[in-house]
Amino acid sequence: MAKSFNDMASSLRDFIADINSDAHNSRSFKPRQYNNLKISMNPDADTTPHVIISIAISEAKYNLNTLEKVNGSLGPDERAVQRWLGRSGVTEGLKELWKFTQENNSRSKNERKEEE
Repeated sequence: MAKSFNDMASSLRDFIADINSDAHNSRSFKPRQYNNLKISMNPDADTTPHVIISIAISEAKYNLNTLEKVNGSLGPDERAVQRWLGRSGVTEGLKELWKFTQENNSRSKNERKEEE
């Protein structure tokens, strides 16, 4: 079964915490700033498979086919997010979520049309 958005966000949060626990800035690392880390997708706005990652007040959109940043900025966390996206299983899980999200959006559009 595919992972949920929450599972993927937890995976990214744990990955960032692991990276920063070994870093030279481990004293200044504040894990609570990642409590509101969110992962989302919006197939209505852009039909290209993508993921939107929000950390605190920063947000960036990444293309799932090329793993390139399309829009936005995550500041110093961008490198960690890029590394996380390149990990085994992460992109595949996000692509499964994309398909699921796309199917649910098309179903809900069809249901709305039928109601009218």
